[in-house]
Amino acid sequence: MERGHEALVIDHTRCYVVMEKDNPSIRFNGSELTGVDAVIPRIGASVTAYGTAIVRQFEQQGIFTANFSKGIVRSRDKLRSMQLLAGEGLGIPKTIFANHAREVDDLIRQIGGTPFIIKLVEGTQGVGVMLAETETTAKSMLETFYAQDISILVQEFIREAKGSDIRAFVVDGKVVGSMKRTGKDGEFRSNLHQGGSAQLIQLTPEEEYTAIKAAETLSLD
Repeated sequence: MERGHEALVIDHTRCYVVMEKDNPSIRFNGSELTGVDAVIPRIGASVTAYGTAIVRQFEQQGIFTANFSKGIVRSRDKLRSMQLLAGEGLGIPKTIFANHAREVDDLIRQIGGTPFIIKLVEGTQGVGVMLAETETTAKSMLETFYAQDISILVQEFIREAKGSDIRAFVVDGKVVGSMKRTGKDGEFRSNLHQGGSAQLIQLTPEEEYTAIKAAETLSLD
């Protein structure tokens, strides 16, 4: 308000788009949304497709969005984001994607044996992330997921991370903040939703470059 802006919170699930030549519009509660200068999308993971459709409509109207719809979609798709990051030469954990159980033994060999991480492709906040600690357990978990036609990623376990990771906040091509997240005792996941803690840190030049390049690659810059 002090800078002359008025914030309006809109539930995107209650919006709908009207597609018409040269006249894209968005309606909310029976009226057209007008007078919007900028949008800060907050799209829940369970409604990504619908939410990004609304963001795209704002984009078609020439309205600035803090995150592009393309970036939101890419960042929510773990498989696609890994492919893009690897393609740009950025360091990622070795990752395998398959949709059948016929090659489980070879998959385990390719990932370097146990322990390794199993992730649901659409999981968030640490939910759907599992540690396969033994070969017997790993085979059972993989075969169960494949039998249920559930899409998963298999990733190498980075033991030296010791349940920690680094998050960086990139705005307009610059790192504006960073933190180190650490899981609670006995927990390999660092997610705050799983009881982890966080502390402010200063990134190294290499870490800063990686964060900026990753944001650019996923269209989140």
